[in-house]
Amino acid sequence: MKEIKKVALMYSGGLDTSIIIPWLKEHYDNCEVVAISADVGQGAELDGLEEKALKTGASKLYIEDLKEEFVRDFIFPTLKAGARYEKDYLLGTSFARPLIAKRVAEIARAEGADAICHGCTGKGNDQVRFELTFKALAPEMEIIAPWRIWDIKSREEEIAYAEAHGIPLKINRETNYSKDKNLWHLSHEGLDLEDPANEPQYRKPGFLELGVSPEQAPDAAAYVTITFEKGVPVALDGAAMGGVELIARLNEIGGANGVGIDDLVENRLVGMKSRGVYENPAGKILYRAHDVLETITLDRDTQHYKELLAQRYAELVYFGQWYCPLREALDAFVDKTQETVSGEVRLKLYKGNIINAGVTSPFSLWSEAFATFDEDEVYDQNDSAGFINLFGLPVKVRALLERERAKR
Repeated sequence: MKEIKKVALMYSGGLDTSIIIPWLKEHYDNCEVVAISADVGQGAELDGLEEKALKTGASKLYIEDLKEEFVRDFIFPTLKAGARYEKDYLLGTSFARPLIAKRVAEIARAEGADAICHGCTGKGNDQVRFELTFKALAPEMEIIAPWRIWDIKSREEEIAYAEAHGIPLKINRETNYSKDKNLWHLSHEGLDLEDPANEPQYRKPGFLELGVSPEQAPDAAAYVTITFEKGVPVALDGAAMGGVELIARLNEIGGANGVGIDDLVENRLVGMKSRGVYENPAGKILYRAHDVLETITLDRDTQHYKELLAQRYAELVYFGQWYCPLREALDAFVDKTQETVSGEVRLKLYKGNIINAGVTSPFSLWSEAFATFDEDEVYDQNDSAGFINLFGLPVKVRALLERERAKR
């Protein structure tokens, strides 16, 4: 193992990375620790971060504003693909990790670091997402993962270590949920949520941060109209806005109406099942709107095949394989499908529900002349008899032959 003199630490200021700084200095001969934080929309979590990092032993802290890149290059491509992991997870943590790791690798190289360090546990998905990005973009860099080598075995022991080293924490033993927040979502794991038999305490003050429970939502419905151009949302209620602003606004509107709360048990990449509660107001609204628009702008075969590829796309993102040829190839397919996915979608938000309220597109494939139940001049209903005869011929032949064989 080469001598470690400088370490680039992926730093969030949370429990794990807060104690990693003194731990690195203790175990790597007082090495220099350069802390790197990514602003992907976690808001107040970044307050006071530089002072905390320096006080706990870092030589400097980078805070990189990645919100625009996050939306443009990671969120919207995944939205266009319609990718959901195991039906409901909108990949909020998953696609933030390769972006963060990409910037960390760039800074580590610029700083002349000997290694990159992350605070992921050996049971989680994030270790894979970060390290696969490093292997793709900085394959020469050594990786330090304290959770795989230190003596600390639990979050309780982490808190004890922090207290012993005078490291201030924003959590305590009673509110020690593991959370991940960014512009797209907020996840909650741990404590009573570990057991799927326990109902989440949605109405408990402070549990939900992006909105309210459906029971606490207003009695009157709210409406939103989202405009898309080639699969990308570009306006809300007729007002053009960038992706970061649009998502933030939809989080406010959706959260206030109890929209976007998911309680999931998912299959982690490393093998076990894990339960988490996710807040995704903007994500749920945008996915629904995009789905609705595709129903009138994509032909049947393209729409059905795209649904198959969306599942594979989601797996690639969830498994940390963002920087791989297959994901890039799928993006090329998705971009082709999105050439006609432009138009407006109106949705009604009511006590946690998202209800379709109208969709229009200049590229709509819906035709009143063909679809109407009233009399028309373009569709000869007698044609259906021949179609059914040909389409059902294999079924009929098989049934006749089986009947003949049964008589022998």
